[in-house]
Amino acid sequence: MTLSVILSFAALVLLCALALLWSRWPVWLKGVLVVGVTVFYFHANELVHNMWGWPNAEALPERFVLLAAVIDEPTPKSAGALYVWVNALQDGKPSPQPRAYRLPYAKDLHALLNEGMKKARQGVSQIGTSEPRVGKRGLSWLRPGSDEQVVKIADMPIPQLPEK
Repeated sequence: MTLSVILSFAALVLLCALALLWSRWPVWLKGVLVVGVTVFYFHANELVHNMWGWPNAEALPERFVLLAAVIDEPTPKSAGALYVWVNALQDGKPSPQPRAYRLPYAKDLHALLNEGMKKARQGVSQIGTSEPRVGKRGLSWLRPGSDEQVVKIADMPIPQLPEK
């Protein structure tokens, strides 16, 4: 798959170069072509990273099973991050494929994930919920940090088996 993506980008760049050098298009149309291909490149780059298993920066699912967590504590050079691997719960059942998520570092969430991972290592499955943090109304991109989530993690309930 990697080779096909690289060859696709190379073919797109070749066609763009041919259109810029040999066509009789007006200059403004050539400019639109360059801007369009540039935007497409960065959009496709983001999609490819999401396909290849890089941690997703989107919000966690509303309900999930915690599989693993890695904590990158903040340093003077980096803001830190929390990486979690979860299975989303759909209709009460875990999805077949886990997904990695990247969350901004928060000390309370760090402690919560550490406690959840300790219990998971002891064999107690952990179930989590997430919901958007309540804040001011309006456009979220105008208020940095408004996309934060409230994450809660608890022990998964023991399934009740039917009586014989």
